[in-house]
Amino acid sequence: MQPTMSDEMLELIAQRFRLLSDPMRLRILHQLQNGERSVTELVEATGASQPNVSKHLSTLRTHGLVKRRQEGNMAYFSIGAPFIFDVCSSVCDSMKDEWEQRTSLLGQFGQP
Repeated sequence: MQPTMSDEMLELIAQRFRLLSDPMRLRILHQLQNGERSVTELVEATGASQPNVSKHLSTLRTHGLVKRRQEGNMAYFSIGAPFIFDVCSSVCDSMKDEWEQRTSLLGQFGQP
């Protein structure tokens, strides 16, 4: 039997999921999966504006999902919570399975 979670703990968990509900934050995390990147590199990779990327990086950093390293006047970001990729993989795998099932069902309707 799992222990009962307090309302505070459930709110913290919900907050973590809200962080991951933004596609731009997911793009940024995906770009950081292969290692540290500068803000400029993230802007180029995501196609977003520098202020937009910086805003999302700040939010991710506040909640411990990314880390920041300063080198001169350049800021570099990396993953601060590697477990996040386990969560993303679980969701992606289930979405892939669901997509394949739907595609298979739709294909059956086109068969004589």
